[in-house]
Amino acid sequence: MVVFLSTVIAFLLVILLASLKIVKEYERGVKFTLGKYAGIMSPGLRIVIPIIQTWERVDMRVKAVDVPSQECISKDNVSIKVNAVLYYRVEKSEKAIIKVEDFMYAVSQLAQTTMRNIVGEFELDEILQQRDKIATKIREIVDKDTDPWGIDVSKIEIKDIELPGDMKRTISKEAEAEREKRAVIVKAQGEVIAATNMAKAANTLASGPGALHLRTLQSINDLSSDQSNTVVFAMPLEVLRAFEGFANTGKAVQKKK
Repeated sequence: MVVFLSTVIAFLLVILLASLKIVKEYERGVKFTLGKYAGIMSPGLRIVIPIIQTWERVDMRVKAVDVPSQECISKDNVSIKVNAVLYYRVEKSEKAIIKVEDFMYAVSQLAQTTMRNIVGEFELDEILQQRDKIATKIREIVDKDTDPWGIDVSKIEIKDIELPGDMKRTISKEAEAEREKRAVIVKAQGEVIAATNMAKAANTLASGPGALHLRTLQSINDLSSDQSNTVVFAMPLEVLRAFEGFANTGKAVQKKK
């Protein structure tokens, strides 16, 4: 009798220990009784009766899913490869278990097919320049389609766009031509400004008596600072005219006297 009671007590103790389940703070447990949905198990120590009841553990944290590179055809018939990363979290744990077999795999597959379809609606230049717009459109569609599964898609980011080799060379040549065009425009603008300033300086020197002579003397003074320089000085016509003006002034003074 004692042996029987000991066996029963040990069996009940094993059943009790097997029934105890720990649900972590970031998890929820979906309980089933005889195959029917029986409720949500909140965090803490919970009891699940063996054989009669079963449960599924659901992680409620935000998950990052890598969307593998997909072969996409743009609207202008350019073949490219696009990959992305998707962020989502489970909002309704019972729906994630009951409505879809493997919600993680389902979300990944849905994101891949949606990304191929959306990228095909844009031309190559738009794909390269409007990544955020494309990602937002993909997120809206995936989020809407996963609502029945109790899943919220918070964000999708396009990580990389891989172009064919010949297309890369074409884009590189186009970018180089654009840079050369900007360089020519900037150089031409600089020459226009320089010519305008030189014209103003020439007009200033021409309008002032002796101004060109002073400028010439200043240039000679700058050159003479280095003893290794050899200066060949050509007398400007304006200097001679200045000397002629000085002589005429002297003669006029003598006549007055």
